[in-house]
Amino acid sequence: MEYQTKCKIYKEKDMNYKYIELEIKDYIATVTLAREKSLNALSLAFATEIANVFEELAAKDEVRAVILKSKARIFCAGLDLKDAAGGFTGTARGPFDMIKKSQPLFDCCNAIEECPKPVIAAVHGQCIGGGLHIISACDIRLCTEDASFCLKEPKIGLCADMGALQRLPLVIGQGYAREIAFTVGFFSAAQADKMGLVNHVYADQDALYAAAREMAVQITENAPLAIECSKEVLNFSRHTSVSEGMALAIQKNMFLLTTDDIKEAFVAFMEKRKPGFQGK
Repeated sequence: MEYQTKCKIYKEKDMNYKYIELEIKDYIATVTLAREKSLNALSLAFATEIANVFEELAAKDEVRAVILKSKARIFCAGLDLKDAAGGFTGTARGPFDMIKKSQPLFDCCNAIEECPKPVIAAVHGQCIGGGLHIISACDIRLCTEDASFCLKEPKIGLCADMGALQRLPLVIGQGYAREIAFTVGFFSAAQADKMGLVNHVYADQDALYAAAREMAVQITENAPLAIECSKEVLNFSRHTSVSEGMALAIQKNMFLLTTDDIKEAFVAFMEKRKPGFQGK
């Protein structure tokens, strides 16, 4: 596989995924969910690949922003129930063994949230169950007018346990999060926009992907270390006081003040030109 930045072309031999297509160009990684025949239903193997790709992208200096999209006719059909139920014995240890086996499902959402690069979810069609968990872990969500969202687990007798119940209230508030969790209904793009689940709604996939790309480009034009620090502070500040969040931001700035990028920012300002940040 080849990928390129504005400066170099890189060859990556380690990224060999069955259900994911990856492109890295101009500091933007596009992760395409490509388990098409199953409508991106989350199997354990698929979830493992999602976790792995975001862990790999987290370590790549040539990636400054990530777009997450689907190659299937919808975004995600939810959990692959046949795969998840495989090996369930019905014994006393059965529930424990099944939860232990399901660890990749938890890991994939956490890997997205913990990736230091901003992640933009570009959603079209239905986004069900595990798909809603996945996008709730993203930083920014965009969708098409035909998108719809549903947290499906109670329909199959389960409690949603991949992080949406923890993340959604922070995105859309307790009221809307509880409505989604308790009614288990499908919510339209217009409703998602009203809730604040998505930032913007677009007419079709072409407009969606163009907007996602434009937003990613805007992100890449900023100092990458400053963006990564900003994401870390935002994530940390969700669960702490304002003063504690500010203390972390100040700590990060003490580091950023020693970087080459801040020197470049000042020189570019004095020379009245666009800065060329290197992430150093």
